[in-house]
Amino acid sequence: MSNLSKPQTHNSPPLRIGLFGIGLDTYWPQFDGLKERLEGYLEQVAGKLAKDGVEICNAGLVDSPERAVEAGSFFRRSEVDIVFLHVTTYALSSTVLPVMQRAKVPVVIMNLQPGEAIDYEAFNKLGDRTKMTGDWLAWCSACPVPEIANAFKRAGIDFHQVTGTLLEGDPVWNEVEEWIEAARVAHTMANNRLGLLGHYYNGMLDIYTDLTAQLACFGGHMEILEVEELAAIRRDISQAAVDAKLAEFQNTFDIQSDVLPDELLRAARTAVALDQLVEKHRLGSMAYYYMGSGSDENKDVMTSVILGNSLLNGRGVPVAGEYEVKNAQAMKIMDTFGVGGSFTEYYAADFREDVVLLGHDGPGHIKIASSKTKVRPLDVYHGKVGRGLSVEMSVQHGPVTLLSLIEGAHGRPEFLVAEGESVPGPILQIGNTNSRYKFPIGARGFMEQWNAHGPAHHCAIGVGHISQKLKKLAALLGIEIQMVC
Repeated sequence: MSNLSKPQTHNSPPLRIGLFGIGLDTYWPQFDGLKERLEGYLEQVAGKLAKDGVEICNAGLVDSPERAVEAGSFFRRSEVDIVFLHVTTYALSSTVLPVMQRAKVPVVIMNLQPGEAIDYEAFNKLGDRTKMTGDWLAWCSACPVPEIANAFKRAGIDFHQVTGTLLEGDPVWNEVEEWIEAARVAHTMANNRLGLLGHYYNGMLDIYTDLTAQLACFGGHMEILEVEELAAIRRDISQAAVDAKLAEFQNTFDIQSDVLPDELLRAARTAVALDQLVEKHRLGSMAYYYMGSGSDENKDVMTSVILGNSLLNGRGVPVAGEYEVKNAQAMKIMDTFGVGGSFTEYYAADFREDVVLLGHDGPGHIKIASSKTKVRPLDVYHGKVGRGLSVEMSVQHGPVTLLSLIEGAHGRPEFLVAEGESVPGPILQIGNTNSRYKFPIGARGFMEQWNAHGPAHHCAIGVGHISQKLKKLAALLGIEIQMVC
């Protein structure tokens, strides 16, 4: 399945990628054309890195300690998010270390030679050993990597590697693409504004989290919101805006015949108010929960948010119920990777089919639904206050990835990841998101191994297998990742 369109954080700056190649200035007068040849290779790499929404900050060929200082300062001024170091030929580690000491961002060492192998026969027929050495140096990308790695290790600079060729179709470019995507997600999280509407569900100790620890890990901003503000916005909604939202409901959802017009109208008014709240505070995601007890207006608002929040999910503004901040973060990560990220939990197993049943009440990610999302009325929101409309959907059949943010005793977030498959079969038609999943370690093995890491009971589900991208994101963030399957 192709990725969903990747959302952009409200008013977020572009992802800035730093790029430089390396060489040794002593070589240039010794070997005619070598510098120009290597600069051509660097331009090839720059072209490969260029993407929509990406700004390439190319420092060129760094061939001396002085140029290294200049490149590092250039990257700092440019506020790059990540640096790709194209190892074009042998170079002294003293021409590399100052760059990253000043840039202070993650670096990917690109050990890429011009082709799969040197043409030994043609090379040995060059006759002129100076020309032969110059040609060899153009293939010499592997030579300085141990030296660079040694300097980085001793200086305490984390680094990552890709190895391959400059050739079109080399698998290394898929890996480079994954690093770019991981950097894009880290960049989005660092610029994201997460709205916190209401308060935690009373007694769910697993979902409580340290907001400062979240910001220290991912960056961004958290805006604490008042339900009264949402209610106040809702009072002044125009009829034209409500009518437009009702039309959007009809186009987006499969509205069941037992849905009352008054309930649909109530949901539409709240959906418009939610849109305005998100726009006003420039939110890229939100976590919410509120009983509304003692205030009829607040209760009326909070019992009519599910359709509006489902639309926000589909628009790239993930919304997590029960004030699950950690899962709002996980959902934003998955959505920025372009794979959805629906709010869910497992609640039962079908041991005859070796399937785990996962779902949740409240909003779903309608862009990854297997069919048009149904709207159903509920006479009671189980475990919550009131009644109203809800959505029912299953995640598209095929490969899926589960992501949970977990916190150990030390308090720093970690990734918990599992890959499985959404499979067809009967589901409970109770007006909730609801899907069936198979895992390579079986239903029993999955539940026990997932639980062993002590996650919160919610997680985010996205379509496709993206554990390799999540591993790279974890590496860029400097956090641990635990793979269940």
